[in-house]
Amino acid sequence: MQKQLSPDQLARDDRFVRVSLEERFRDPRAGSGEERKLDRSAEDVPDRARQQMHGIFVGEIQALEGAGRTCFDYESPGEVPLELKLDMARQCWDEARHCEISVKLGDHMGSRIGEYAESTTLFEAACHEDAVFRLAGVNRALEGLAIDVFTTMRDFAQDMSDPTLEFCEDWMLADEVTHVKMGSTWLRAVTEGQPERRAAALEYQRTVDKLFNFRGRRGEEADSAIRLARRFREMAGFDTTEIDVIAADAAADARMGSTAPAPAP
Repeated sequence: MQKQLSPDQLARDDRFVRVSLEERFRDPRAGSGEERKLDRSAEDVPDRARQQMHGIFVGEIQALEGAGRTCFDYESPGEVPLELKLDMARQCWDEARHCEISVKLGDHMGSRIGEYAESTTLFEAACHEDAVFRLAGVNRALEGLAIDVFTTMRDFAQDMSDPTLEFCEDWMLADEVTHVKMGSTWLRAVTEGQPERRAAALEYQRTVDKLFNFRGRRGEEADSAIRLARRFREMAGFDTTEIDVIAADAAADARMGSTAPAPAP
C-alpha cells in the first residue's frame, strides 16, 4: 500500500464534486461578510445551514483519512511514537462516527451527499512529510476550527429550536476538544528539546488558521459568522496568547475584507 498519499488520489464515488480552495471561495453561493451568517431571519438560512453541514461532512471524511495516514505513513518509533499512533487510531474511530452522524444530519436537514462541492484543504494539511506539522495543521488548526464551527452550529440549533441538530453538534464538539488536546499534547512532547522545529510547526499552524478566517467572518464578536470558542480551545490546550493571535488575525482579515473589492466572477 502506498505511503504519503496525495490529495488527488483520495477515493470518491461519482456523487462528489471536488473544487480547489480558490474555486470554493469564489462560489457565488458562499456570499461574504454579513451574508454568510446563519441568521434565523434570513430567507435562505436553510440552504446556508445545509451547505455548512455538508462542509462538515466532507471535513470529517478527510479528518478520518488524515488520521489514518498518520497511523500508516510512519514506521519508525523515532518518527512517530506508537502511543501517538494509538491516539490517531482512536481519532479515526471518532471521525468515522462523525461521518455517520453528519450523513444523518444531512438527511434531517434535507440535503444529499454531493449537493455542495468538496475541497481537499484538510487532507492537504495532513500530507506534510513531518508528522509534527500534521499535528499542528490538522489537530490544532483545522480541528480547532471545528471547535468553533460546532459551537456556532450548536448555538444556531438552539436558536432554531432543533434539538436533534443541537444534540449531535454538542456530541461532536466534545470529541473535537479531545482531538485538539491530543494534538497539543503530542506536538509539545515530540518537539521537546527541538525549539526550532516546534516554532516552524506553529508558524505552519498559523498559516493554516489564517486560510480559514473566511475574510474575517470568524471572530469573537457577537455578529461573527463563526464564533471563536475561547473556553473550549483553552480546554483543548490552547493558551491565552495563542487564542489572542487567532482573534487578532481574524480581526485584521475583517478590516481588510471590508475594503477589498469583490472577487471576480
